[in-house]
Amino acid sequence: MKSCPAMCYEFRMSSAPEQPTPATPGTTAFHDLDEFLALPRVAGLAVSPDGTRVVTTVSRLDDKRTEFVSALWELDPSGQQPARRLTFGAKGESAPEFTADGDLLFLAARPTGDDDEPTRKALWRLPAAGGEAHEVATLPGGVDRVTSAREAATTLITSAMLASATDVDDDKRLRAARKDNKVSAVLHAGYPVRYWDHDLGPEQPHLFDITEERPRDLTPTPGQALREAHFDLSRDGAFLVTTWQGPAPGAALRTTLVHVDVATGRRTTIVDDRDADLGNPAVSPDGQSVAYTRETISTPRKAPRITLCLLRFGEEPVELTTGWDRWPTSVTWSADGSSVIITADDHGRGPIFAVDPDTGAVRTLVADDFTYSDVRPAPGGVLFALRSSYAAPQHPVRIDADGTVTVLDCVALPDLPGTLTEVTATTADGRTVRSWMVLPHGEAAGSYSSRERSSAPLLLWIHGGPLASWNAWHWRWNPWVMAARGYAVLLPDPALSTGYGQEFIQRGWGSWGFAPYTDLMAATDAACAHPRVDETRTAAMGGSFGGYMANWIAGHTDRFAAIVTHASLWALDQFGATTDGGYWWAREMTPEMAAANSPHLFVSQIATPMLVIHGDKDYRVPIGEALRLWYELLSSSALPAADDGSTEHRFLYFPSENHWVLSPQHAKIWYQVVLAFLAHHVLGQDSELPEMLG
Repeated sequence: MKSCPAMCYEFRMSSAPEQPTPATPGTTAFHDLDEFLALPRVAGLAVSPDGTRVVTTVSRLDDKRTEFVSALWELDPSGQQPARRLTFGAKGESAPEFTADGDLLFLAARPTGDDDEPTRKALWRLPAAGGEAHEVATLPGGVDRVTSAREAATTLITSAMLASATDVDDDKRLRAARKDNKVSAVLHAGYPVRYWDHDLGPEQPHLFDITEERPRDLTPTPGQALREAHFDLSRDGAFLVTTWQGPAPGAALRTTLVHVDVATGRRTTIVDDRDADLGNPAVSPDGQSVAYTRETISTPRKAPRITLCLLRFGEEPVELTTGWDRWPTSVTWSADGSSVIITADDHGRGPIFAVDPDTGAVRTLVADDFTYSDVRPAPGGVLFALRSSYAAPQHPVRIDADGTVTVLDCVALPDLPGTLTEVTATTADGRTVRSWMVLPHGEAAGSYSSRERSSAPLLLWIHGGPLASWNAWHWRWNPWVMAARGYAVLLPDPALSTGYGQEFIQRGWGSWGFAPYTDLMAATDAACAHPRVDETRTAAMGGSFGGYMANWIAGHTDRFAAIVTHASLWALDQFGATTDGGYWWAREMTPEMAAANSPHLFVSQIATPMLVIHGDKDYRVPIGEALRLWYELLSSSALPAADDGSTEHRFLYFPSENHWVLSPQHAKIWYQVVLAFLAHHVLGQDSELPEMLG
């Protein structure tokens, strides 16, 4: 079954500023997986209250090449001087945070001397005046996050305690008892019981004030209310505003906003919206209000909508961006409090916007071909941030009040084995679908004719989410690794993608196999019309929702020579009750919708070789999806296993990995197996598989 052909196509080269000059073929790190994995990775940003110091983390492979280890680096805010490494711990350092007096706080794990005792992170301080870093706070449950007031000595941390512990000492005793008796059991009285890749309980996250010598628990008996909490501390350290999760009907959760007085620990609910979940609170510099995001609770018929809201303490909340058709993804304030600073997906990019807290008017501060994150305000209207695109990985920048962007010296941006093009398709029903497309340099993969030396095989790569966009660099889903092997890689944003307005999301809501599918086929048609693409050699792949779409495509068209499906949804009748957040799924599809959109019902029409990939520790898309998919491919597809058990399908299984496959050694095997599978079925070439697979 073929999709409707696109009516017209448009190609545009990316004009991303400071894009690295593409290298000649065969000279980039993307041609060698070991070199690719060894590239340094930047994450996180901290800025001192006066704006004179900027610190980030840089991760690199350890000597065994089995773990990424991060260190803190100080950057020159002017962008003139090279970065300077600050920390050298064997286990790495993370989560930098400046205190009001300019000291640098961070999290680090240090050996305990007991080989059987897991090393937990503690809070460390590096004095502004110089000298060695010293440990500030350690708790039995470790330290997960730190935040410090901008104008006071108040510092808060998050740490987990066992549910029955009365204080930190009792928590230590109970942990020892569980360890000594080899007890791992957890008794649940609520939902959920798992999250992404770990079991919930018996630990519960708490907030502690560590301003004094002994940590003071601000949130006794929190349950799981602070799991994945977003919170912000007032500049004077007097109070914080945090998200607070609580139970809702139908084994669901709902999120409110809570005000916590630091001196007394008194907790007061300040926003309780029955129709929405609340997030990303940001306290204004004057401490008189809090900005936050409001995400409406979806139904199978109506997609969620995210807007920016403002609560002036003592008044009713106000929705600021009611008429703005974009979703805020992060919230902070300008240093002078005159604007709320937000980011949002927008047509395959992620600009920075300023919102007037009085009128709700939105104006663009920075709009280029990059996506911005970790936005940190500084005096004088200056912002610091990280940014990335498909032309460059995450790197730090300074944004002046006039919009000028200066790249801060940190790590060298890698040369790319190709160029970035923007593709736009207009579908038969008049919809516009845009994509990024990576085009390789040099000869196409597996070329053997004069035409194929200039035409590359096409790899359709579908994003996850599904409420997401291909608008930022991904180390795990990196198209340049494929481009280095001669593939053109198409990165489309079909229906359900963010950054194109609410109606674009709504047209795919509850009908994953319909508008998203026809959009993907239209985008593929457009890519195949490009003179550098060989339409006779194509493959499709995706992870999570992208894996779902790969499965759906396999049962609805035979246009692709191979399909790779990672962490994918297969049988929607079983998925909803087994994922770690079943109530989300109940808000997405009715049982009737799930039946109409379930790929497993079309297994008999799958005649394309498929590579199934899944990690056993994936609780978002449980391993049962892959197990059922694998069995039904071999027993019921149009390309079943032969009588002798041989099959064109393959199943790459990671017992210790989660939704993403994060460890370097397994990421390398992931790419090796995917590339070998594609080479065999798309290029007609046999490639060696990693010998460690046996």
